[in-house]
Amino acid sequence: MKKLTLFLLFFISVNFLTAQYKNPFYYGENVIGGGLGVTWIDEKPHYAFRLFPEFSLGKVGVGLDINFEVGPDGRLRSENYNEFSDYLSIIRFVRYGKKKDPFYIRVGALDYATIGHGTIMYMYNNSPSFDTRKVGVELDINMDNFGLEMVYGNFAQSGVMGLRGYMKPFADGAIGKIPVIGDMEVGASIVTDVNKYAGVSSGTYDSETDTFSPVTDDGSISIVGIDLGFPVLRSESVNIDLYADYNKIIDFGSGFAAGIEMGFYGLGLVEIKTKFERRINGDNYLPSYFNPLYEIERFKLDKTTGKVTSKVAVLKRTESAGNGYYGELLVRVLGTFDILGSYQRLDDYPESGVLHLYTNILPKSVPFVARAGYDKVNISKDTDIFTLDDRSYLYAEIGYKPLPYMLVSMVYNWTFTPVRDDNENVVGYEPQKKIEPRVSFIYEF
Repeated sequence: MKKLTLFLLFFISVNFLTAQYKNPFYYGENVIGGGLGVTWIDEKPHYAFRLFPEFSLGKVGVGLDINFEVGPDGRLRSENYNEFSDYLSIIRFVRYGKKKDPFYIRVGALDYATIGHGTIMYMYNNSPSFDTRKVGVELDINMDNFGLEMVYGNFAQSGVMGLRGYMKPFADGAIGKIPVIGDMEVGASIVTDVNKYAGVSSGTYDSETDTFSPVTDDGSISIVGIDLGFPVLRSESVNIDLYADYNKIIDFGSGFAAGIEMGFYGLGLVEIKTKFERRINGDNYLPSYFNPLYEIERFKLDKTTGKVTSKVAVLKRTESAGNGYYGELLVRVLGTFDILGSYQRLDDYPESGVLHLYTNILPKSVPFVARAGYDKVNISKDTDIFTLDDRSYLYAEIGYKPLPYMLVSMVYNWTFTPVRDDNENVVGYEPQKKIEPRVSFIYEF
């Protein structure tokens, strides 16, 4: 059944993903929306209420996400609001400007943040679990000759932090008039995770006291990198960029990547963007270490067996992952919907596949809505792609508008719920299935 569900999703989406994953409740920049439904969470019914307004005034935008799930006993589900960050996350985001503006800042949920060309941090999601939503910040400064990108994953506790600065050293003067060389971009990045479990690869679990004690802990994980970018062609219809990145995981290995990005516009009803990258990896190195499911991969404790799985443990045993490739394709049709997908694979590491799919179809003239987002990591074989497990994240909604302001839809979530110890510390995540028939009321202005 799981494979059939994903196959149908894949067929409907015809997916090849978007560079900026949108809020799954996104209908526009000025919307008052809310919904009622019945959510089955791990086969148990809960009555759900959600309010998701978004407002935009000039460069300023605000989005809220208020969610209540009430069980058959009439009580609010405990995971809805059991942490201070849950209350903060009611404000889904506050932003100023948009990506690629001279100044852009967004505070709240980070929907797939990328730094630079994505070889260190690629579509990092700070809130892959609805039950542990986090508040972070994303900041971009884009000037003519220099710029800055910054990501901070979680204000409530120590976690992922990233920074990249870049400049165009030859933009001014005689050299700046030389094609390609004059617009060359030079960047430097550092991304680190200072979460207390970031470097833990083994430990002991005491079931009687429900406590975990690390045995092997490498501390924070930090990656530094330098990059070059060459804009080969710039026109109204075609953009072509070449780039090269070199990254080093401190106390571990290093890797190099070279790629090409192309955009084709003015094709009538269709716009296309594509990216292809070849990766040359040393021992104990993983490209795009901070990926969409990193918050889930960082550390997981199986309380039944006491077994620990973590991202740093994978890094340690990756003695020879081999080189690899990465590809991405975005197709935008009629300005109405985006279909995007990306995939990476390493030559000698069987479980290295990382897939990201997304589509968003919101036609104005037809009364239906279809949207979906899917992430899968550690893919070892093709048939593995269409299996939902603890390496998968899925959101899908299909609906019909009987009235312009009403949407009747079915929502499916394969997400995660936190595993906590007796002190309410999150020591891992386990998969959670949510199915919700929903009636939503949306007013755009």
